Amino acid sequence: MQTLLKKTEIIPDQLPAVYLAGKTGEFSVCGFSDAELDYIRRRIDRGDDLIFINHLSRYTCLVINDESKSFFSQLESVRKLSARVHSIVKQHDHKELLAGDLVHDPELIFAFVEGLVMSNYRFEKYVTSPDKKATFPEVISIYSPYFQDEDMVRLQAVCQAVYFTRDLVNEPLSHLNAVGLAEKIAALGGKAGFSVEVMNKEKIEKSGMGGLLAVNKGSVDPPSFSVLEWKPDDRINEKPFVLIGKGVVYDTGGLSLKPTMNSMDYMKSDMAGAAAVAGVLYAVALNFLPVHVVGLVPATDNRPDGNAIVPGDIVTMFDGTTVEVMNTDAEGRLLLGDALSWSKKYDPELVIDLATLTGSAAAATGTQGMVAMQKSAEKWYSALEESGFFTHERLVQFPLWEEYKEMLKSDIADIKNIGGKEAGTITAGKFLEHFTSYPWIHLDIAGMAFLHKADAYRTKGGSAVGVRLLFDFFYRYASSG
Repeated sequence: MQTLLKKTEIIPDQLPAVYLAGKTGEFSVCGFSDAELDYIRRRIDRGDDLIFINHLSRYTCLVINDESKSFFSQLESVRKLSARVHSIVKQHDHKELLAGDLVHDPELIFAFVEGLVMSNYRFEKYVTSPDKKATFPEVISIYSPYFQDEDMVRLQAVCQAVYFTRDLVNEPLSHLNAVGLAEKIAALGGKAGFSVEVMNKEKIEKSGMGGLLAVNKGSVDPPSFSVLEWKPDDRINEKPFVLIGKGVVYDTGGLSLKPTMNSMDYMKSDMAGAAAVAGVLYAVALNFLPVHVVGLVPATDNRPDGNAIVPGDIVTMFDGTTVEVMNTDAEGRLLLGDALSWSKKYDPELVIDLATLTGSAAAATGTQGMVAMQKSAEKWYSALEESGFFTHERLVQFPLWEEYKEMLKSDIADIKNIGGKEAGTITAGKFLEHFTSYPWIHLDIAGMAFLHKADAYRTKGGSAVGVRLLFDFFYRYASSG
């Protein structure tokens, strides 16, 4: 259950409290005694960033922000500090918690509470006897003269979107196939107010999405193609932004079978891009952002059944391109290629795809960044990169030099689906570029999408990477318009 967030204009005496403060902050609103203030000052001078004071019936925790850091570093620092606070708060079994702003900056208190809530995420849906010894407050009341009602709506929606996205990524295939993913997204659209059209296998066949259908050939379950749309009357963009999420709900590698340990065993997360697209639309709609956004989610699993595609097969894509499939584990780009071609019908302002696409991207950036490539989208890339710093979902740009296209040449088809041992992330991007004719940004989130151990507020399992990044991008775009 996600914690409810609300604003308060007063500081209740009975509530346990966590205050975000600066090193030279004023603590008069906290009601500390002279002895407590002296203790606090000594601890700050010593360099402590968490100061805990027990009042027996309740407690007060001071979180000390280091103003000497860059602003982006401060935002991430308070998120990480909130994860440490979370472990303390859980041990005291209070129903409500006060989060107080002594730094007088709505972005910093936003980041702090965001970190607290995200730190509390757990996927325990299938645990029959979850540990209930330590519980987190059901309500966080935020005290800040600078935190507006719209900030509260934004914060609650972002946290809900992160929870929903993490839930989707953590669901096993036994409980979430491609059809089930489409149904979850449709239900979310109904809740938030964006439209969802789900194309079944028959419609996908009629449309000629050969890439999606080729990957699905080895599956006993049908594919789906979901079209999500938020199109408010007050939209400020004439042409829509299109988001595309790779929706491989499970990837065995097909006949190019993956090894199990540290590879296939967490491939339920290969639809993290699709989940993120749904999460972004959810947050955008709940905040009524005046931005026209379309989401495309091609979905299937990739299995080595009797009729599965084999290396050497030729696939005809949605736009008529023929592809020689040299490796069935390079399947995500086949789905994305169809969706990228489909996007042309919108005459889009910008298309952004998110995909757990290549192991080489994960090797390059680890869990601390995503690989990005762009075509004719310098202005948008710069804005997205800035949002990456605000949210700490950072981008590392790789090139799309023409020389890499040579590695995808086929003797018997228009293009191969894989290059070679070198530059695998880039050649995957070059493959996708073939299907674009508009400003486009590709995000390879393979390293960040699923964590094998917790990293502060990024809990173990699905991370929901991309949700906060893209929502921030749209929020700042809407604010500037």
